[in-house]
Amino acid sequence: MLEIRDIRKTFNPGTINEKHALNGVSLKLQDGDFVTIIGGNGAGKSTMLNAIAGVWPVDSGQILIDGTDVSGLPEHRRAPLLGRVFQDPMTGTAAGMTIEENLALAARRGKKRTLRWSVTNSQRSRYRDLLKMLDLGLEDRLTAKVGLLSGGQRQALTLLMATLERPRLLLLDEHTAALDPKTAAKVLSLTRQLVREQQLTTLMVTHNMKDALQYGNRTIMMNDGRIIVDIEQETKLRLRVEDLLQMFEQSSGAALDNDRMLLGNV
Repeated sequence: MLEIRDIRKTFNPGTINEKHALNGVSLKLQDGDFVTIIGGNGAGKSTMLNAIAGVWPVDSGQILIDGTDVSGLPEHRRAPLLGRVFQDPMTGTAAGMTIEENLALAARRGKKRTLRWSVTNSQRSRYRDLLKMLDLGLEDRLTAKVGLLSGGQRQALTLLMATLERPRLLLLDEHTAALDPKTAAKVLSLTRQLVREQQLTTLMVTHNMKDALQYGNRTIMMNDGRIIVDIEQETKLRLRVEDLLQMFEQSSGAALDNDRMLLGNV
């Protein structure tokens, strides 16, 4: 479903701020894989997701989604293939529009645009049923402006929007990092449910090593723009956070010094 072949990306080349963000990353995901990604700041996690989404072109290498080479396609041409949820709960929704209008926009992703703009009764019924699954009371607030929702409610809605029309690939970029622990757990539980029900191929960046081990069937660890560890499901089931830290040190040659990751797993 996803194949990344030796992609490289350098920001500000030839300047004092030159940064080699991706240094020959290669990765292959089968249909239905749920891969969690961990690593310190600047490891290349979000940069890799941005490369897949086409936020900017890579310097070299190839990115294939469902067998199609999308390396040269701009972001809007890749959008119909992807669902994406960002770290900031305010990013994935239109605050000035209602809940049902946001869902209607998501339902039109990748489809031909027309002058018609309305939400039918059948669509409204579907949206209400989907929102019930969130258990946040949003099914009774279809005409409420999204800007009135809490961060957790908006992030849950964004996740629903990202999967409303089954994407070829779901990208989750630390999508619970800005939420309180209780809300984060709820959004992660919803993530697992949606991924299972739709059998979505998923990449989930997280700073929480416990979550990295608990969710998905595979975990990769990045450092200095490279994938340094790739852990399959059978091995994941036997690992603890301490084991991940030891793997990082052995593979990178240095101890993990990211306070956010270390403190988040205490």
